[in-house]
Amino acid sequence: MPAPLRDSAVPKHEQLRAILLQKCTHELQPGDLMTSERNLMQDYGVSRITVREAIGQLVNEGYLVRVRGKGTFVAHRPVQSRLHLASFTEEMRALGHQPTTLVLVAEEAVPPEATARALRLPQDARAYHVRRLRLADEEPVSVDDAWFNPELLPGLISHDLTGSIYRTTADRYGRPIERAVQTVDAQAAESGVAMLLGVKKGAPVLHFDRVSFSAEVPIEHTQSWYRADRYRVQMEVGQRSQV
Repeated sequence: MPAPLRDSAVPKHEQLRAILLQKCTHELQPGDLMTSERNLMQDYGVSRITVREAIGQLVNEGYLVRVRGKGTFVAHRPVQSRLHLASFTEEMRALGHQPTTLVLVAEEAVPPEATARALRLPQDARAYHVRRLRLADEEPVSVDDAWFNPELLPGLISHDLTGSIYRTTADRYGRPIERAVQTVDAQAAESGVAMLLGVKKGAPVLHFDRVSFSAEVPIEHTQSWYRADRYRVQMEVGQRSQV
């Protein structure tokens, strides 16, 4: 049974925050309902102000989420990625998550005009189109819509596409992905993406547009949509050298 908090050098709201953080990270699952403010007040002998301060800190830190009229719930912890060149599969494993992939489309088709330009394909040339839903710990994180140059990667779509395609291009074709040009912007999820990611239409998503190169040859053009509440990008920046 919970015991009332005691006066100490550590403020009560910090004591309570530590207790609730333990619950969030070790006892409850994402989506579980947190104990109500009234019960927390009774269990730990603290004021409503103390409870709201502790919960507010955890909401701001992304551990809890308030739903008006329903209560406070354990948040889905976002995947935090460093901005670098790596496949989704490799990146998730490096971060301690279990990646899985559902292949939605694997076909040869005429790509959009922007993709043909990015891959330096002649007009009306065909390319491999691979659309996949990517999950971390069984939770949807992104939808990836990729096009590949079939002359450089013949038969690509006959291989297993549930793992790292980057690994396949390197090991089977001798074409490792060595660099990429990528832009990131915020978008409102269109209906198809929203359904796959489990969010409402118009919910904010992070949109990545990337052209990947092996040596100086473009072999992939991908657009990806990431759940903004489950994916964060971390980057390190430095001061530009002065001449």
